[in-house]
Amino acid sequence: MKTPFKVSMLLSLIAIVFMACSSDSSSVEEDTTTTTGELHAAYAAFNTDAVTIFLEGDKVVIETTGLPNHKSVYWGSASSLYLAEPDVSTTPSIMSSNNNATTMTVDATPNLSGSTVATALNTIGIAVSGASIFNDSEGNGPLSSAAASLDWTGAHIGPGVYHYHLEPKAFTDDDSNLVGILKDGVFLYGRKCDSTGTYPADLDASGGHTSATQYTAGEAEYHYHIINTLYSTTGSYIAFAGPYRGY
Repeated sequence: MKTPFKVSMLLSLIAIVFMACSSDSSSVEEDTTTTTGELHAAYAAFNTDAVTIFLEGDKVVIETTGLPNHKSVYWGSASSLYLAEPDVSTTPSIMSSNNNATTMTVDATPNLSGSTVATALNTIGIAVSGASIFNDSEGNGPLSSAAASLDWTGAHIGPGVYHYHLEPKAFTDDDSNLVGILKDGVFLYGRKCDSTGTYPADLDASGGHTSATQYTAGEAEYHYHIINTLYSTTGSYIAFAGPYRGY
């Protein structure tokens, strides 16, 4: 007569152990879930037709076709975005036949505690338009050697991708608009500061300072500005000469 009772007790114990194991398994799975955070609000300003941006751990991956959403002589006459610029000594390439795709990975939170690092040739940043940003050199020489080939917004093709050397007037022209993100994860803005509406007077050697921007909800953040000093051979302003501060 006691056997059924023992069997019943045994089944109950097995059920309790099974439920406990199931509960422990769910708990472990939940504990190992990681959160990568959210993208900085400034990334919402980028041209989504050209640029894809996503978080990968503590990094931000920026993939772009490199094709901007504004007019230029470098689109070629077959494009609806072609702009005749007879005074520009164009390079042979045009965007419709050139491989402009670029991928850049940056720190989601720039490291501003280290030494400054000089910029190098080729892409040093991605602009909100989707095109690349280059520094103030042309090849291994001064930008003045290629000034005649720069279009109305301070860009050209050569080598490789369409890129800006100067203040990109297509989307920032003597204002505080966002220009893009640089390789060190620091954002670059136009010549004016959004928090004051004037040219910042406290920029460091990289053209950066710490203040609120239109994307930081009143919080101060280190960022770069295009320095309000004319590049004499073009009558415009260098987009970014460096050095980087976010390494």
